[in-house]
Amino acid sequence: MLWLQRLDLAVFRFFNRDIATPMLDPAMQFLSGNTLFLPTVIGLVAALWIWGGRRGRIFTLVMVVTLAIGDPLIVGNLKKAFGRQRPFVDHPETRLLAGKGTSLSMPSGHAAIWGAITAVAFVFYRGRWIAAGAIALGVGISRLYLGVHYPTDVLAGWAVGAAYGVLLARMAAWLWTVVGRAWFPLWWRRMPRLLSPDDGEPAPGDTSGHWTRLGWLTVGTMLAVHWYYVGAGIIELSEDEAYQWMWSKHLALSYYSKPPLIAYAHWLGTHVAGDTELGVRLLPPLLAALLGLSLQRFVTRHTDARTGFVFLVVLNAIPLLAVGSVLLTIDPLTVCFCTLGMLAGWRAITEDSTRWWLWVGVAWAGGFLSKYFAPFQVGCAVAALAVVPGGWRQLRRPGPWLALGILGLSTIPVLAWNAQHGWITLRHLGERGGLDGHWHFTLRYLQDFLVVVPLLLNPVFAGLAVVAAWRTWRRPAPALERYLWVMGMPILLFYLAYTLRSRVQPNWIAGGVVPVALLATLHWHRRWKTEGVRVGRWLAAGLAVGIPAVILLHDTHLVTRITGIELPPPRDPLRRVRSKRDMALKVGEARKKLEAEGKPVFVIADHYGRAGLVTFYLPEAREAVQKDPFVYELDTGRPASQLALWPGYRARKGQNAVFILEASDDPGEKPEVPAELLAQFESIAPMEPIRTMHRGRHLYTYYTWACRTLK
Repeated sequence: MLWLQRLDLAVFRFFNRDIATPMLDPAMQFLSGNTLFLPTVIGLVAALWIWGGRRGRIFTLVMVVTLAIGDPLIVGNLKKAFGRQRPFVDHPETRLLAGKGTSLSMPSGHAAIWGAITAVAFVFYRGRWIAAGAIALGVGISRLYLGVHYPTDVLAGWAVGAAYGVLLARMAAWLWTVVGRAWFPLWWRRMPRLLSPDDGEPAPGDTSGHWTRLGWLTVGTMLAVHWYYVGAGIIELSEDEAYQWMWSKHLALSYYSKPPLIAYAHWLGTHVAGDTELGVRLLPPLLAALLGLSLQRFVTRHTDARTGFVFLVVLNAIPLLAVGSVLLTIDPLTVCFCTLGMLAGWRAITEDSTRWWLWVGVAWAGGFLSKYFAPFQVGCAVAALAVVPGGWRQLRRPGPWLALGILGLSTIPVLAWNAQHGWITLRHLGERGGLDGHWHFTLRYLQDFLVVVPLLLNPVFAGLAVVAAWRTWRRPAPALERYLWVMGMPILLFYLAYTLRSRVQPNWIAGGVVPVALLATLHWHRRWKTEGVRVGRWLAAGLAVGIPAVILLHDTHLVTRITGIELPPPRDPLRRVRSKRDMALKVGEARKKLEAEGKPVFVIADHYGRAGLVTFYLPEAREAVQKDPFVYELDTGRPASQLALWPGYRARKGQNAVFILEASDDPGEKPEVPAELLAQFESIAPMEPIRTMHRGRHLYTYYTWACRTLK
């Protein structure tokens, strides 16, 4: 094999050095991913989708799915299996005209992508795939010219890409033959062969079942995608997730800042999938799927099956809801119970059903045990009795009172726990809501709210919802639309008004988003006959804005790949869920270094979230979290989190500690050791700062101190 290695190196040097010229440099850089290259490709794909007919759209879908599966699963794992370093690692004389990156060399990902595109184009457009093949050839040569791959890397990439491109395209065609014939018979008769989509015949008939099953397929696909995403390590835990994961190791009737349900959700997920990122986030995708199916059925019942499917797609194009489909905070639980309570409430009122009122009570209890959201739920339900014909008669029935009874029972554990802990949750909620100070009128928070919230809700859909809500308020509207208005708009309007007093976090409105989205859907469905063309254009615009935004929000590295521009770390929305493992492991190294002095060493963090992250990502801390934890939050003498209510580090007298403090983004701000810490130890000395990295980029700096001999 030595001769092959020599040939590989000789060909590499020929393209990298022998033919190198300043005239070729720009062209090769363009082919390998210049700022304009990927946008140009995206533009061509969009044009194919719009003007390429049915064949063009099917080709685009198959190509996107093929690349989404093949690049991370096949190419990514092959890179790890071969473990081959880039040429510039073993050959420093390499003429390098591109970034070094962090991935391995074989096979070439660029070559594999274009090999797959060429293969799929060959399957769909026999005799007209040459353009894709020419680009694939140019991209492969550019990888050699720029010094980032060996020839065998490129050849392997072409071969692997072509193989999985043909395989997955043929598999898609086979699946359509099997699933399409069974689930979508009318559509299948119009397009019996996926690879020849124009060969079918018109097949009139009722397609409502087709749209319903397509919705089920969409929900199942999104569930699988979300579970893969949370288990693939693309992002790490947030501070709140790690902190509340610690709660699940100490189950209680309630907690310092939140009701108990979030801890039990963590407990359930980690008992199924372990103390992993997938275990922590097992439930949000499942809750999103449950709500998706429930809402599709609700919309279908009150409009038609096609609108029910479209509503599902719209939900997936709202960034705020997309975040709740991945991260396990209190918001997915709150949205779930608010939505189920809203759906059950409509059935309870219109069907005069005690059984449905019992389900309303369960939803109210769930909302209270998730986020103390029951006051909103009950208040909106009372308003609903006023706007739905015959609603007030429900107060003469047992149903609403039974629902309130269930809610009352759910408050017992929270009240009992707070009675034992000096009603500390009330103090926290007052401080959190800005109720511990005097009210000073300000528009600063209102401006932030009016900018951030529409962006998180999708600005196009937010505009459509505002118009629908305004028309429902000003004009006569069906009872269901009035019901949805009072189930969602009071929540949004309350927090809008509250910005005049204090800052409102965007996620606080989450419980009102789904009712307003349903209101907008029903309103614009009613207006379809008179404003159909305009509504269709706005819908397309909303999807064109929302779906790319949601995709980029899941992996902001795509921004760099598309535009060539790297987001500054402070502006990267995923910064807070990256490099946390790196931080925890480096804290562990600092702890071991201090342990060499002969005394036991524990860890003190400046914030409960960082204490949670170190506990989760440092293996020895994760194992000790229940029986003998050694990671703590700084003891300031005033409880600021649940950690302050558990046994602290004051019992470790005579031991040493590592104190970790996150640096500010302001370079001029100097770190200071807290006065409380200075009083607790005999001596404190700075250690080497921790710089956390992600894909070769510096994201955070943490200052550390060696704290010796706890008094």
